[in-house]
Amino acid sequence: MEGRGACVVRRDRFILLECLHTEFEAARVKLSAFAELIKSPPSYHTYRISHLSLWNAASLGLTEDEIVNDLRTLSRYEVPAGLEEEIRLIMSRYGCLTLHSNAEDSGQMILRSDEGGLLDELVQQITLQALGLRRVGSREMTCSTLRRGQLKQELTALGYPILDYAGYHEGQSLSVSWKKSSFELREYQKDAVEHFQGIAGSGGSGVIVLPCGAGKTVVGMAVLKALQCETLILTSNTTSVRQWINELEQRTNLSGDEIGEYTGDKRQVRPVTVATYQILTHRHTKGGEFHHMSLFDERNWGLIIYDEVHLLPAPVFRATADIQATRRLGLTATLVREDGREGDVFSLIGPKRYDLPWRVLEKEGWIAEVECVEMIVPMKNLLKHEYMYASPREKFRLAATNPVKVEVVEKLLNRHEKASILIIGQYIQQLVHMAEELGAPLITGKTPQAERMELYTAFNEGKLPVLVVSKVANFAVNLPDASVAIEISGAFGSRQEEAQRLGRILRPKSGENKAYFYTLVSEASREQDFSLRRRMFLTEQGYQYEVKYAELNGVDSH
Repeated sequence: MEGRGACVVRRDRFILLECLHTEFEAARVKLSAFAELIKSPPSYHTYRISHLSLWNAASLGLTEDEIVNDLRTLSRYEVPAGLEEEIRLIMSRYGCLTLHSNAEDSGQMILRSDEGGLLDELVQQITLQALGLRRVGSREMTCSTLRRGQLKQELTALGYPILDYAGYHEGQSLSVSWKKSSFELREYQKDAVEHFQGIAGSGGSGVIVLPCGAGKTVVGMAVLKALQCETLILTSNTTSVRQWINELEQRTNLSGDEIGEYTGDKRQVRPVTVATYQILTHRHTKGGEFHHMSLFDERNWGLIIYDEVHLLPAPVFRATADIQATRRLGLTATLVREDGREGDVFSLIGPKRYDLPWRVLEKEGWIAEVECVEMIVPMKNLLKHEYMYASPREKFRLAATNPVKVEVVEKLLNRHEKASILIIGQYIQQLVHMAEELGAPLITGKTPQAERMELYTAFNEGKLPVLVVSKVANFAVNLPDASVAIEISGAFGSRQEEAQRLGRILRPKSGENKAYFYTLVSEASREQDFSLRRRMFLTEQGYQYEVKYAELNGVDSH
């Protein structure tokens, strides 16, 4: 029977959400709790219900009845036959297997199920047999504790995510407290810490999803304080390492001798050690050993924090599989991974433990209100001709580095002349030219760390109104006063990158607490196609892009 719902629900688990429907925003919020946004054209947004989206919903406490009832309410037509049953089946598999320690043999774990038939089925799986999984009772199997991560990975791939109750070792104790002159945790930060710890036996590993500027570093430190143990913190770059160290020194009682930096510049292993993913995956030759992976065993860590967990390099997953007895906290603004390994994050780091929508924090004033604008930039005739005969990849580069973008940037700088402005791009030659034309400093991957910090400091102090940056500034760079970001080029259709770049300007601002995010896209080009995908994550968070055409003189004259 036809209704008035905002959604068309399909049997293949795809959902079409009508953008002009009066209930669009309410429907978007409900869908985002258990489905993934796949496409976001102006008329209908496309969502997909996946195993992982349902299991993450279950980990946050959403029940199968709630999801089914939401679908019935949102759907314009009757929910297709069989879909409700399929959702219930997928949801029922979350938690039907539980993993426990073995009191009689510390070298073995016990895998339990209330369904003996399920164990009969699993014991036939060749991949599980290779892990040494052995039947020991009608509802129990055993496996070596050394295979804990691999077992969880494999069972997740087979469609049966494990609830891990095998526990964690405490690690070396460490006294951590806030400095008296420090601060109060915000309510949502307290909630995030509590959800990570979970009810007795169920917490201790998982991912906390919060937008950039919401204080994920503070949440990580609060978990460290709650657990009172030696901790290894892994993050994306040296700048981020030093920001973590600075925050630890400013906000906690930890002394400089208790905090270590483990990067390309220093090799300090201390009770709280902050390292980069790059140093862990460094090797002298392709195919050689990862010499610094031993950092995982250097001390008796009680907690490992994976900052920007969506960037976790593939080689680190193997090490993570081997340290399942250590508590693991992932911090991120987005679970989207460009390599499609969200399932490995789920099984090896843990499920989503806490997720607070960006727009909720914006309404409460914890992050800035953002106006997102896509500027359509014309190409001159000479560039159009070159573009026409280029290869697909070259077409994207030509469109992304369109020289007319310099004039558009200049107009935007005039419009926001009193703001702190970041100009962000992908192509170094384009960035060099932009910096020269504007007379602004440039930071790339080749900029020495000391010089980077000097420029970031000058920008934060208001001495530099404009800073041109490459993708090195995508992640974990603290620029609290940046209020305008101008994206002149990006990495094809990376949703992850778009979210991170917006994050550079989300910290709360004095006054009207407003920021501006401009993305410059060449007209009638492949860049426009990829921009639709880049914008998808922000659309999922409730941001709407306004599309404007750049007003320029004489562009088509040659």
